Amino acid sequence: MNVILVGPPGAGKGTQAETIVEHFKIPHVSTGDMFRDAVRQGTELGKRAQEYMNAGKLVPDEVTIGIVKERLSQPDCDKGFLLDGFPRTVVQAEALDGIMESLGKKIEIVVNIAVPDEIIVERIVGRRSCKKCNTVYHTKFNPPKVEGICDKCGEPLFQRADDQEATAVQRLRVYAEQTNPVLDFYAQKGVVKDIDGNRARAAVWEDVKKVLESYDNN
Repeated sequence: MNVILVGPPGAGKGTQAETIVEHFKIPHVSTGDMFRDAVRQGTELGKRAQEYMNAGKLVPDEVTIGIVKERLSQPDCDKGFLLDGFPRTVVQAEALDGIMESLGKKIEIVVNIAVPDEIIVERIVGRRSCKKCNTVYHTKFNPPKVEGICDKCGEPLFQRADDQEATAVQRLRVYAEQTNPVLDFYAQKGVVKDIDGNRARAAVWEDVKKVLESYDNN
């Protein structure tokens, strides 16, 4: 079962990814992990990626696509994988089609965790973090016992710069511009499954599991 997981920042995608890989026993393949692995292993593509990252530049498609192909060719992906953070553009999606064809595989399902923008902004803007122990709270959904103070270590909580409203709105705008064409690409193939992410984690997981099990049993 070869799955792509999609969802805006703050949609709970990370939590669902952890549960998917644990339940279905497939590797979680994320772009960040792929880059780090390629760099650590000293592959030719890893060295090229590191040059761009060290210079603070985006890694070009040809390098990213090569690293994705290297990763998906590894034995632990033989029985399926969960792809996270790739493809980000239609060009990358088309390249992924080529990679899958060369491996004798195909993308069977794209799980899209959908949450309205205003709910996402509320989730992001309410986050508060502890600088000392990195515990994350939420002013509405998971508040500390004492407002503004970490339960664990008693340090003051703060709002990260990327959790501020203007930044959150900008992140969502960029996400939509990037992701909507990719979702359209896969929708034309009939493999996109939208999941309502504006619910409790357990309810979202039940729907995700149901969708994936229907494919896993085919």
